[in-house]
Amino acid sequence: MTDSSNPSLRRWRLLLGQYASQPLAGAGMRAADWKLDQCLEYLYGREYQGRGLARRRNPEAGSLDPSQLRALDWLNRARELFPNDTFERVQNQALDRYGMTELLSDPATLNRLEPNPGLAKALMGMRGQMSPELREAARALIAKVVQQITERLRPELIQALSGKRNRLRRSAHASAANFDWRATIDANLKHYDRDRKQLIIERPRFNARQRRRLPWDVVLLIDQSASMLDSVMHSAITASILASLPGVRVSLLIFDTQVVDLSHLAADPVEVLMTVQLGGGTNIGKAMVAAEALVRQPTRTVVALISDFCEGAAPRTLLNSVARLSEVGVKLLGLAALDQAQAPIYDQHMARQLVARGMPVAALTPQRFAQWLAEVMG
Repeated sequence: MTDSSNPSLRRWRLLLGQYASQPLAGAGMRAADWKLDQCLEYLYGREYQGRGLARRRNPEAGSLDPSQLRALDWLNRARELFPNDTFERVQNQALDRYGMTELLSDPATLNRLEPNPGLAKALMGMRGQMSPELREAARALIAKVVQQITERLRPELIQALSGKRNRLRRSAHASAANFDWRATIDANLKHYDRDRKQLIIERPRFNARQRRRLPWDVVLLIDQSASMLDSVMHSAITASILASLPGVRVSLLIFDTQVVDLSHLAADPVEVLMTVQLGGGTNIGKAMVAAEALVRQPTRTVVALISDFCEGAAPRTLLNSVARLSEVGVKLLGLAALDQAQAPIYDQHMARQLVARGMPVAALTPQRFAQWLAEVMG
């Protein structure tokens, strides 16, 4: 007889699902637990099926055939049963690990999904097969994900960039052009002579003259190969934040074997993400040559290459272009791709060759990339 009050046995039963041994068949399971069990079985039973194991039934629970629980029903039940962070993880596994693309086939279902980068990634991957109605639902969901990331990233990026800029400061250099009469009056009012009706100036105030700053040109080269989705999303958002700043001109080039100039969309990351075509080959050298053509003032230009550096073409074009840009004073940044776990995924041999020709390479989070960019432009 199984002890129904033992929470450890209950957890083991839910963990093992329908493949638990007979003594655990109903271990500690309350009425509400059967709903949880059915929800877990609908998704994770696919793991056993993928390994060639037949689905088992528990007579106490009734039939658990997937046909009895449609994808939308499963989604609604999972949202009710799990806390938000767990639900998001389960949802991502349903899409990424078990390929439940039926969740993405109906606009009403999309509206019930929890917006997160994993879901946006799945939607972008199947964008070409969507009906117009489904495409609009996907756009709305991707927009929510972009907004979430932007709200987190924008303050950090602006803080990093603005922290390098000169601020108004006082100067000991006395000249008529620098004289600040308002600050001088405020600082010397205590020295006003009432009898003579005169303001005695003991400490005149002068402003330091601001050095005129030329604008920066920032060229973002974004690799849109299939492994780059997470980097593409953050890069598009970074471009939109940079485009909103005074004194920064942004060029946005997306590439695989072809190069597409999306500079006119730099302020709209959602439209950029709905435009990119993930997958295909990679010709980084061709993209770098296109970036060269955009350089107007080399010492005030940053070219940032966001890629896994897996060059599909002969590397000579890429390496020669990087060397030329470095020689004329262009600031070069190589940002290696990161996966969802923030682990670097890139061709280290190619990265070393780029470094040797003047392009520093680093695997950074979007936040650290903003700080790096600020240091270069400071």
